[in-house]
Amino acid sequence: MSQEVQDLEASAAASGNAATDRFRTSGKTGTAVASPERVSLIVNEVLGAVYDTVRKHQVSYAEFNVLKAWLISVGEDGEWPLFLDVWVEHVVEEVATGDRSGSKGTIEGPYYIPEAPTLTTPATLPMRADEAGTPLLLSGQVTGTDGAALGGAIVEIWHADDDGFYSQFAPGLPEWNLRATVIADDNGNFAINTIQPAPYQIPTDGSCGKLIAAAGWHAWRPAHLHLKVSAPGRQLLTAQLYFEGDTHLSDDIASAVKSELVLRPTPTADGAGREVTYDFVLDPE
Repeated sequence: MSQEVQDLEASAAASGNAATDRFRTSGKTGTAVASPERVSLIVNEVLGAVYDTVRKHQVSYAEFNVLKAWLISVGEDGEWPLFLDVWVEHVVEEVATGDRSGSKGTIEGPYYIPEAPTLTTPATLPMRADEAGTPLLLSGQVTGTDGAALGGAIVEIWHADDDGFYSQFAPGLPEWNLRATVIADDNGNFAINTIQPAPYQIPTDGSCGKLIAAAGWHAWRPAHLHLKVSAPGRQLLTAQLYFEGDTHLSDDIASAVKSELVLRPTPTADGAGREVTYDFVLDPE
């Protein structure tokens, strides 16, 4: 393991605070409108589930106090976005997109950054000259559920590097490394050159890691590409694309894998990398 990777791992908990800071400035806070009746209903049902758990498992004061201390530490570590995105968001996403007939989506996760550099297709993501990993060409077409090609569709893409780290959430990486906003051609076609990311563990040196260790879980996510695909008059699609054969497709810590999102890349003609085609179908607004 290189010294650079060791230094990144030593500071992995800082990604939690970075995710919290990003969420606070994302424009997503305080926008939900709910009646007092709905707030009361949801909170009381959540609390009722907690009461039932306490009674069913005879939770002790010692365990209760450990929980309080852990909840405090999650906030101090800035890991509430990580906790919610890993263990809760997949159910919210399922409910929010249940009526769609177009492409399947999945969770956004805590590492999205808007306004990445804009590129036209065919595009190569910003990366270091010596970027590690297998070259990957992702191509496809964006259409509507009516079959119409969506010319000029926007494909935002971001992913971890070969060591499992995201730019702007780990030190030592260029600001926009492996992040871009790609504009499709007039027929909705896009082609993106990048590297195939590796599986990685979510940060384990903070409060979420303590929960994982205490519960005897693993912290692994399968390798994946993050995407947001949009076009005027169509619903935004947020997705992650995974890779066939990955060890953690069946036990993703974030429970975000769907069979429709698994890629099956093949070797390129020159044998220097891999390529795969994946099309996106967007629902109307």
